[in-house]
Amino acid sequence: MVEVTGSTQDDLFGLASSASAIPKTILASEFQSNGRGRLDRSFEAAAHSALTFSIYIEPKVEREEWSFLTLLAGVSVHEALHTLDPQIQVGVKWPNDLLIGEKKFAGMIAQATAKGVVIGIGINVGMTVGELPVENATSLAIEDFAILDRNAILAAIINHFEINLEMWENDQSFLAQYRSASVTLGRDVEVTLPGGEIVKSRAIDISNAGGLMLENGNEITVGDVVHLR
Repeated sequence: MVEVTGSTQDDLFGLASSASAIPKTILASEFQSNGRGRLDRSFEAAAHSALTFSIYIEPKVEREEWSFLTLLAGVSVHEALHTLDPQIQVGVKWPNDLLIGEKKFAGMIAQATAKGVVIGIGINVGMTVGELPVENATSLAIEDFAILDRNAILAAIINHFEINLEMWENDQSFLAQYRSASVTLGRDVEVTLPGGEIVKSRAIDISNAGGLMLENGNEITVGDVVHLR
């Protein structure tokens, strides 16, 4: 744990890229001045209000399967939070945003190195309404989550992640767990692709590689998804 850093993701990615990090190294911070999320979006949170950490993994599977790691991480966070407070209905929005209702409170980013993957996770824990970065966000505190101790939440997530990682590396499929946790499947969605093209269809399944399967026949591997009402 460090008190202040620009980004746990940048710090750990630098260590992993220079072979200075061993597998399962975890870096957490009390405050990030330059936190990043998916698609290079910024992640901002007041000091001590969020759980922000990164973990370095060297998966014992083929490199082309590494993209599924972020979905596995999303399932692990979902399971950990459900264990801590079963009364709060947490859902996973494809690929790995965590929602309560339609409001986001957690997200992830993944970057591959030559030997592994650095996964960064940010969770709004103690944020007040006035501290939320955007209108459609929320926090565990706002939703009256039972456990707000960030160390307890981190420990639960790491525990679930380690168990799930070992099972996945031994050919255990997590598609059933992901489908059960998903709040995207069965919904009409609008997907903005990296080149700016917008696709609208119904989300019907998750592929073995973790792609979002649409009713129109498309498989989305990278894109920004909006749930349509």
